[in-house]
Amino acid sequence: MANRLGSRTTPAGWTLRAIVSAHVVAIVGQPVFAGSYLTGDFDSLRRHAVGADVVTSIGYLQVIVAIVVWIRLRQVWPFLATSAVVAAETVQYFAGLDGALWLHIPLGVMTVAALVVLFIAVWRQPLPRRPREARDA
Repeated sequence: MANRLGSRTTPAGWTLRAIVSAHVVAIVGQPVFAGSYLTGDFDSLRRHAVGADVVTSIGYLQVIVAIVVWIRLRQVWPFLATSAVVAAETVQYFAGLDGALWLHIPLGVMTVAALVVLFIAVWRQPLPRRPREARDA
């Protein structure tokens, strides 16, 4: 019974899952708004800009949650993966503000793909607290 309970996702793990899920939902809208803008709906550029602010804010919140997971669950991989995604999002955000579409668009595609992979990873298996002996091995 203790082994079964030890493999359950903890509240910190569920919080990470929730924030990564919200992050994916927010980021998936970005190419939709950009595509609408490119087809002539010029109001979509404003929606794309607001969406960028939302995605970036959720990303920074996800970093905080990933730090909590690292401390409480002794799992560093969510923090490392989140940091890579958020760093790419930040570069991509400023490339968009600067109008550097040669960087903004491909980096946006890679960022969406990376976040989807992270989403799959956090939902694929439980996020339990790692025992000290497993961590030290």
